[in-house]
Amino acid sequence: MGAPWVVSDELWSRVEPVLPVRPAGRTGPKPLPDRQVLQGILFVLYTGIGWEDLPQELGFGSGMTCWRRLRDWQEAGVFDRLHEVLLAELNAAAAIDWSRACVDASHVRAKRGAGHGAEPGRPGQDRLEAPCDLRRRGHPPRGAAHRRQPQRHHSASAAGRGHPDRYGDGEAGPAANPDVLVADRGYDYDTYRDALRRRGIRPLISRRGTRDNVQAARWVVEQTLALLHQFRRLATRWERRTDIHHGLLTLATSIICWRRLPNRIR
Repeated sequence: MGAPWVVSDELWSRVEPVLPVRPAGRTGPKPLPDRQVLQGILFVLYTGIGWEDLPQELGFGSGMTCWRRLRDWQEAGVFDRLHEVLLAELNAAAAIDWSRACVDASHVRAKRGAGHGAEPGRPGQDRLEAPCDLRRRGHPPRGAAHRRQPQRHHSASAAGRGHPDRYGDGEAGPAANPDVLVADRGYDYDTYRDALRRRGIRPLISRRGTRDNVQAARWVVEQTLALLHQFRRLATRWERRTDIHHGLLTLATSIICWRRLPNRIR
């Protein structure tokens, strides 16, 4: 088994079509091939190494080259599209249960905060916040997020929003809403339960001060968060820019989905 940051031909066949096309007649030095740069980004994502410490002998270019390509691809929506492509394949393989959704949030240490410096090395704010999202049958959704907050009382506004049918051919994709939404005590508010019921969703939310009776149903979201934390660059947040952190997060969720594809499809 090769290093996890090595992009196989099968994975590259999914990535290459969603990359932006470079304009013709571009002047200047020839850019490093996208596949090599992606492997450099994955190396940082897996190992947690600093961008400036990316070893040149790997042939992935400099850390700043990888960082700028990550920035450009995130701005172009590359990682969101890649995630949707892989979710569509999982859906076609009947590997996603759209009838149930789980919601939760993850707390991570933020060493440098979430400022908006143009490049690594710029000062930023010491604050990080991002919304939580749904986890379905162990496959991370678009926008899976890390949150750094002192309490565990979450906003469930995302829980009541429908998800468009874009993960397939329009016939076997997710319905407008799941049948059931599972959540822990952090979402124990009647306001959320009422909002879900108005949308035809049955809330399965543990109540504070009682035994957690939905723990067995929440294993998928706990597993998802554990898988995300295996990517060392996500276990502790070092990125000052929210868009860079979100790009790495979406790339990680795409890799998790890729691993879940049946061998006959991969």
